Amino acid sequence: MKLTSVRKWISPAGSIQGKIFVAFSLVTLIGISAVTSIVYLYMRETVKNNAITSVMESIRQADESLNIRLEEVSRLNTVVATNKTVLDTLESKTEEPSYEWFQEQKRIEEFLSALIAYKPYISRAAVIGLNGKVFFVGAPWLDKTVLHTPMMEDLLQNGSGHAYFHQTGFNNSIVTGRELRYNRQLIGLVMFDLNDEFIKRIYDVKPTSDSMLYVVDRKNEFIYEPQSSVLKKEQVTQLNQELSGTHGAVEKVIDQKSYLVVTRESDSTGWSTVAFVPMKSLLTETARIRNVLATVAIIVFMIIVIGTLQVSSRITRNIRRLRSMMMHVMEGNMTLPAVEIRSKDEIGQLYQVFKSMVDELKRLLEGIVATEKEKREAELAVLQAQIRPHFLYNTLNTVKYLAKLNGVPNIVEVSESLIELMRGVLGNTNEFLTLQEELQYVRSYVTIEKYKYVKPILVNIEVEHEGLLQVSVLKLMLQPLVENAIVHGLSSAEHEGVMRVRIYKEHNELRIEVRDNGKGMSQEQIDALFEVNKVQAYTRFSGMGVRNVHERIVRLFGEPYGVFVYSEPDSYTMVLIRFPLLPGTDAIHQEG
Repeated sequence: MKLTSVRKWISPAGSIQGKIFVAFSLVTLIGISAVTSIVYLYMRETVKNNAITSVMESIRQADESLNIRLEEVSRLNTVVATNKTVLDTLESKTEEPSYEWFQEQKRIEEFLSALIAYKPYISRAAVIGLNGKVFFVGAPWLDKTVLHTPMMEDLLQNGSGHAYFHQTGFNNSIVTGRELRYNRQLIGLVMFDLNDEFIKRIYDVKPTSDSMLYVVDRKNEFIYEPQSSVLKKEQVTQLNQELSGTHGAVEKVIDQKSYLVVTRESDSTGWSTVAFVPMKSLLTETARIRNVLATVAIIVFMIIVIGTLQVSSRITRNIRRLRSMMMHVMEGNMTLPAVEIRSKDEIGQLYQVFKSMVDELKRLLEGIVATEKEKREAELAVLQAQIRPHFLYNTLNTVKYLAKLNGVPNIVEVSESLIELMRGVLGNTNEFLTLQEELQYVRSYVTIEKYKYVKPILVNIEVEHEGLLQVSVLKLMLQPLVENAIVHGLSSAEHEGVMRVRIYKEHNELRIEVRDNGKGMSQEQIDALFEVNKVQAYTRFSGMGVRNVHERIVRLFGEPYGVFVYSEPDSYTMVLIRFPLLPGTDAIHQEG
């Protein structure tokens, strides 16, 4: 790339291209640096946590493996401590040497040999009596001089359950023992030795080649320590005392070297396992990853810088073209220049939007007359929609007057009822009205229906007191129930149909019962009244039915209000409306 080309690409700082280049470069640099740092720190912490988890799991498995063996030994101790032959032998008066003593020794040694058979981790099993009798199998040799050793004193002092003793020196092993009692009297001790090689195999855990692991008992004596150790015993024991009783990991600097120290204390033995993992060895892989991340970040940054130069130059060129077109349109010329912006980026999309906007502006200017014409036609249609109900009322009134002139009272009555009903449905836009008005719609509807079926329909309306007539109810709340009773109850009944509408107040509720002596309904038919897909089969008037009334009431006032249907086939049907007693006239409070 030539220097002159670079200078041509890089515009002055005040230009859009310069601002885009600087902004993109800074954002990219900050973003790459942040991402690289976060990834490195996350990977470093992940490696560290994985090492902690691995070491903790290895220590836990080692402790569990040792605990399993110690539990087996504890069971063997219990077997010996409860064996009658062993106890009787220790209490017997036989002396060495004698035939009886040799017999006793043979029985005890055979018993102990059977116990430790196929248990290679046990190097010796022994039964020691306080009277000087000593029986054992395995190595090393054991005689009555053991009674006066510190090991014996420690085991007798702590061996009421189980006791552990680390024996050092030529015979490096772990001794576990338990007291032997006869008639609640201390008579001796049983003990098993776990060989040192078994302990080394269990705790030979190394997450890295230079890591070190120590096992320290409660007396700060080393149960296990690595063959090559760069740490002094005093440093290990001091750190073990500082971290006593804890489970976890900490970073410590020892002799100017950073270590990850992982500790765990065994619940069974009380021994502490301390692992030292050098942080330098642990994070060797993360250092290599850090260098790779830095190299990749630099390469990506250079690629983005070069791409930013190219993109900023192209974006700037198209912006200049778009600005020239806008100035051209601003002068009143609606014809765009022949040069088009064909890019698919945001500037290209902005050009397409601007081009569409110019075309739309031309179309709008040309369509103003048509829009005004459509507006006048819409206003005329609204006026006609307002005129139609009035025209319908006037037509029905004309029919009524003609019926009066011709002496046809039935048509007069039906016309008046229809006019009243249509005014309630089309003319009254309020959602609520008084109960008296609702009853008037019901009477008008019944008047029309009795001529439809050409037989009398007896409707008895009973109101508990006059004040309830002024209570506010939902519009067309009662009429669909009366319709349902007439259409599906009384119209198909063989006997004379009677409908009773009872209105009363109970528990501060307005209750309306619509009861007929028609053919009744089955439970399936009752359920169908409240189902969306079946309700059309049981309703006729204006698409409103029992389900519609129920949902309107529940939606406005919630449970327990609504419509409830009770019926017996070939007997009766009773529909109950439970409605809140909304505020009305003073007569409600006086008479209620």
